[in-house]
Amino acid sequence: TPQKAAVDLQKAVVIPTVIPADKKKILIIEDDKDLSKFLAYLFKKTGFDIQTAFDGEEGLNLARRERPSLIILDLKLPKFPGEEVCKAIREDHDKKFARIPIIMLTGKTADVDRVIGNVIGASCYLTKPFGTEALLKHVERLT
Repeated sequence: TPQKAAVDLQKAVVIPTVIPADKKKILIIEDDKDLSKFLAYLFKKTGFDIQTAFDGEEGLNLARRERPSLIILDLKLPKFPGEEVCKAIREDHDKKFARIPIIMLTGKTADVDRVIGNVIGASCYLTKPFGTEALLKHVERLT
């Protein structure tokens, strides 16, 4: 299917306009409300249903209830750190839930943090600041 692109002039971001056939859900677990709002805007423009949580506890509960197609997960979260959210999902007895792709999107840039992300089951580890196009490519690959 040929992809068209829309351009958001305010952010100068090229946004594909291909809408997923089954309207997939992305859960954004991010305590930075401005970044969360930007990500929600970006993914809505690409045709996803979006849900947001601003702390780890709320995010894990929402993930269990809503079963998103993909989770965007910050690591430095109030109430329950992102690493623990990821581990709880990966260790869940429901194997389908445990396999939900997780993109860690974090300010933690040390190599040891990347290794920990991989060990606990992140599907992808991106650091802030991140490239929007790179993020969109990972989302497309994982959904």
